[in-house]
Amino acid sequence: MGKINPKESAREKRVKRIRKNISGTPERPRLRVFKSAKHIYCQIIDDVAGCTLAAMSTVDKGMIAADVKGKSEKARQVGLKIAELAKGKGIEKVVFDRGGYIYHGRVKALSDGAREGGLDF
Repeated sequence: MGKINPKESAREKRVKRIRKNISGTPERPRLRVFKSAKHIYCQIIDDVAGCTLAAMSTVDKGMIAADVKGKSEKARQVGLKIAELAKGKGIEKVVFDRGGYIYHGRVKALSDGAREGGLDF
């Protein structure tokens, strides 16, 4: 067995605690965020049906232009793109799931971008 990272296990506890209280519905799906050291990922999830309605990340093809610098600005661009995808599928309101991360830096930039793109949460 490998070593357990205390930061990761603490984040998993926070995820469980958050997920007890929020859930995505067809009318108001859940916008879930995951971040790694280099990239940020987000999904719009309908928990009732158990399916992902839209997804976007910094690793998607054609996502990031060469002139975008910095991880926070890339996260903002991901937020704008996920809002555009959601609008295309008729989704205007979502529940924000920060994934156990503090609402700061890249997570905040992604949510600000999604709000700029027209999502309401």
